[in-house]
Order: sequence, then structure tokens, then C-alpha cells
Amino acid sequence: MESYEKLVKIGEGTYGTVYKAVNHDTGEIVALKKVRIDDENEGIPSFALREICLLKELKHKNIVMLYDVIHGNKELMIVFEYCDQDLKRYCDACQGKIDPSIVQSFTNQLLQGLAYCHSHHILHRDITPQNILVTGNGDIKLADFGLARNFGIPVKSFSAEVVTLWYRSPDVLLGATLYDTSIDIWSTGCIFAELSNGGQPLLPGKDVADQLKIIFKIFGTPNEQIWPGVSQLMKDKDYPSYNAMSILHVVPNLNQLGCDLFQLMMVLDPSKRCTAEQALQHAYFKGVSEGYT
Repeated sequence: MESYEKLVKIGEGTYGTVYKAVNHDTGEIVALKKVRIDDENEGIPSFALREICLLKELKHKNIVMLYDVIHGNKELMIVFEYCDQDLKRYCDACQGKIDPSIVQSFTNQLLQGLAYCHSHHILHRDITPQNILVTGNGDIKLADFGLARNFGIPVKSFSAEVVTLWYRSPDVLLGATLYDTSIDIWSTGCIFAELSNGGQPLLPGKDVADQLKIIFKIFGTPNEQIWPGVSQLMKDKDYPSYNAMSILHVVPNLNQLGCDLFQLMMVLDPSKRCTAEQALQHAYFKGVSEGYT
């Protein structure tokens, strides 16, 4: 730790604190995540171990880089590359207006990072604006892999208590424990809409029931015809019957191609949602540029 000097606290979460720091050996600005270890018998928290192990595997321009891990007395320091802000702060600073070229660039970069994760059999499971970092050059970095999981064949049964509520897919909200990369695509679609709407969250539910109600009001209440098997998930639950809204009312600032891509990402039936790779091939991204234009 002698190599690093904390400059300022930049964030605090359930499991620890993040500082902006400088590496005196190299002069580089870094981010230090200080993880609390409350009980010596418990050892390093599982979420921290998971994040460290996965980020050692993942090397991609749109995924935050892990530099070092320092294990001291009752604390763990994880050293990451430093980014100026997260996407939530970026959107707040834009005060309701984000240029369409930035929406296109940020969404493309997020999907690039996600496609890389999925190709390495990793689900992120918590895609939110707070977990997406933005550099001063307008580069997007996917971060916070504490809830991420490896997946493979046979498909494992996962926890339904994942993904921040506003970005959680309807299948997971309904209690599905067999899910795949489609849950990350739904979250990304929510962020795509949020960016295009100037930083306004698309589905700000108060609890699980309210979240599902908002989703069904926009995308329609599902049935067996559009989502085979949904009746089992909705068993013993009574939801009003809503017809889907016009996408033009949901994302009015997106062009026709953007609206089409948004619809492909926000299909209620998870088996019919597009993949990250398919989304990247969409005509909406023709001529996209990375970073700020």
C-alpha cells in the first residue's frame, strides 16, 4: 500500500469504499476499492473473490481493468483503472439532453463489453448506470462484477434476487431461476432508453409488483401466445390486462432504427430477445464512433 496515496473518496457502497488515488511508482491515477473484512473467520467476502477472479480473466477495452490486489490486516484493497465518473453522474450532468451520437456510441460500447463477457460464459447480472463507468474520452467501461456468474451447459439454477430492481427483466421478477444472457440484454435495453430519454429511468418501480405493472403497461401483459410457459410463472398472481404502448411514445428521441433495436432487446419472452452480438450487427450502429465526437 506504500505505493498508493488516497486523494479523495469517490464512492461508498454496501461492501466498501472507493477512493481516487495515485500510484507514486508510476504517477498513474487509479481507483482503490477498500473492502471491509468484518470477521476473520469469514475471510475475503465471496463477492470480492468473484470480482477478482472474473476480472483477471476479462481483458477488454470496455471492461474496467484490474491492476492489483492487496490483502492486509482486516481489509482488502482492489486497484482498478480510474474513470472520471459513472453513467448515472454523466446523465445527471447532462440535465435531460444527451446527443443522439453519444447515445449510439455508449450503447454500442456497452454491448461490446457485454458480448465479450457472454462469449466467455459470464453473466454480469447487475447492469445499471452506477456500474458503468465513463472516461474523460467518452469510453465506456463495464464494472462491478460482484454479482456476476459463470454459466454453461447444463444450465444452472440461479438466484432470482439479482439486478437492481429498475433494470431487472420480467422473467426474473416473476421468479425464474433458469435464465441466461437475456437478463443482461433487458438491462441494457433499459439503459439504452434512459440515455435516449436524457437520463430519465424507463421503469422506476417501487417494488417487484409495481415494477411488473409498469413493464406490462408499456410492453403489454404477456400470455401463452406471446410467451409460452409464462402462465406457470404467473401462477396464483393476478395482473391487469394491458395492451402494449407505441414504442414512439416510450423512446420518442430514437430514430426508426433505434426504436427497432430497442424492441428487439425488450421482448418479454427471454428466449426471443436478441443477443449482444446480434444487437451489434443492427443497422442502428452503422457508422458508429467510439468515445466523444
